[in-house]
Amino acid sequence: MLAIGVIAYKRTASSSDYFLGGRSLGPWPAALSAGASDMSGWLLLGLPGYAYAAGIEAFWLAGGLLVGTWLNWLICAKRLRTYSITTDALTLPEYLSRRFNDNSKVIQVVSAFFILLFFLFYTSSGLVAGGKLFETVFGLDYTIAVIIGTVCVVSYTLFGGFLAVSWTDLVQGLLMAAALMIVPVIGMQGGLGQLTADLEAINLNY
Repeated sequence: MLAIGVIAYKRTASSSDYFLGGRSLGPWPAALSAGASDMSGWLLLGLPGYAYAAGIEAFWLAGGLLVGTWLNWLICAKRLRTYSITTDALTLPEYLSRRFNDNSKVIQVVSAFFILLFFLFYTSSGLVAGGKLFETVFGLDYTIAVIIGTVCVVSYTLFGGFLAVSWTDLVQGLLMAAALMIVPVIGMQGGLGQLTADLEAINLNY
């Protein structure tokens, strides 16, 4: 991830490159990057945990996510890209301010506040997921794992900007897709008995 950040840093020559990758990201990298950013630890840890605890009702959560994501790309994505290019906006708050001719910058400040507020919780959940992953898989101390993950994410984001985040998310998205396909196959080949026993051994209150 850090190496990807270094490569992205070398390709960043302007504010447009830093914030939007020079608008050069293709549809597949953009889609996988957005999917990995949106779902990440929530999809591989949160949703399966909720499905295990709540049962079949978790289907509505997965179905709502699928429909909502599809409608977002169908209705909003193309228009947002077109208007952001037209208004030469580099960020979403800047786009909203220019789109509605808000010279007072109130819309820009308010939208930036809400983005920072809610992404604080989102980012925290991602770091928690990473910490639990490294603790479970490698036996690494949870606190140390979270600190290492935070340093890595902040480093490649700070130096490489949008391209670094998109490319690292692309790698993560491919890993997530592989895991989502491989784990069910392994579970079915080995029988569901061992898989159920492993799930029952998990302390949901941890």
